[in-house]
Amino acid sequence: MRKPTAAAGSALFFAVAPGVVAGLVPWWLTRWQVRGPLAHWAPVRAAGLIMLILGAIVLIQAFVRFVAEGHGTPAQVLGGLYRYVRNPMYLAVVAAITGQGLALGQPVLLGYAAIVWVTVASFARWYEEPALARQFGEQYQAYRRAVPAWRPRTRPWP
Repeated sequence: MRKPTAAAGSALFFAVAPGVVAGLVPWWLTRWQVRGPLAHWAPVRAAGLIMLILGAIVLIQAFVRFVAEGHGTPAQVLGGLYRYVRNPMYLAVVAAITGQGLALGQPVLLGYAAIVWVTVASFARWYEEPALARQFGEQYQAYRRAVPAWRPRTRPWP
C-alpha cells in the first residue's frame, strides 16, 4: 500500500475507533463537565491530565508507525512501543478515558474505562491473538512469548 493511501486509511481509522471510544463517548457521558471544585483532589486531577496526554501521545505515535512501518496496518508493526508491550494502543485508549475520568472528577468514565478494558482485552485474547498466530505462525508466537500483552517490559524486545 502506498504511504498516502496508508496515511488516509490510518487517519480515518484513528478518527473512527479511538476518536469515538476515547473522545466522543466520554464527551457524550459527561459533556466534559468538571465535577466538583477544581482544587478538590488536585493531585488526582493532575495525574488524570497526565494520563490523558500520555495516552494521546501513544495513540498518535502508534498511528504514525502504522503508516511508516506497517503500511497502514498494525499487523506488521514490531517497532517503537510494540517492543515493550503488545497492546500499546489499547492501553493508551484506556489511559485516555481513565485520565479524563480523574481530571474531570467523573466516576462514570472510570466505569466506562473498565468496560472498554475488558472489551479490548477479550477481543485481543480471543480474536486478534489467534488470528495473528495463524497469519504469522512461529514469528508471532516468539513475539508473544517475549513481549507481555498488558504490562510493559522494562527493556525493549530486540
